[in-house]
Amino acid sequence: MARRPRLAALLGGGLALVAVSAQASDHSARFNYMLRCAGCHTETGEGLPHAGIPQFPGYIDAFAADDEGRTYMMHVPGVVGSSLSDAQIAAVLNYVVKSWGDPSIVAPFTAEEVTTRRAKPVPDVVAYRRQLVTRLKAEGAKIAEYPWP
Repeated sequence: MARRPRLAALLGGGLALVAVSAQASDHSARFNYMLRCAGCHTETGEGLPHAGIPQFPGYIDAFAADDEGRTYMMHVPGVVGSSLSDAQIAAVLNYVVKSWGDPSIVAPFTAEEVTTRRAKPVPDVVAYRRQLVTRLKAEGAKIAEYPWP
């Protein structure tokens, strides 16, 4: 008989976990950023430039306001492997621009745009970035440090 209360307590804890999981499935853009992006780009968006993780403040607009830059952003390994839906990716990118960019010069990302840009083949994301950065720098854009060749 003593096992039933323990079993009930265990089941009760399991039910609480289910309730928490149900609430957690409705993540906000900030929560998704913190969970899936902050490990590399940090909570403050400062990145880890020495490790090849660019910072966002002062630099994200160059990519987010550019057509090819927006495509590049959809093919960054962290975005590709994020397991987020296209709508959630759009929300996180809008959070990044709102937090560390200038939303007045960057069009908001939409789920449809994310779907379209993710479908565009980018076989070598580093080469794509290199080409993009060369053009952006020639146009006078400020680009974050990135130690990869």
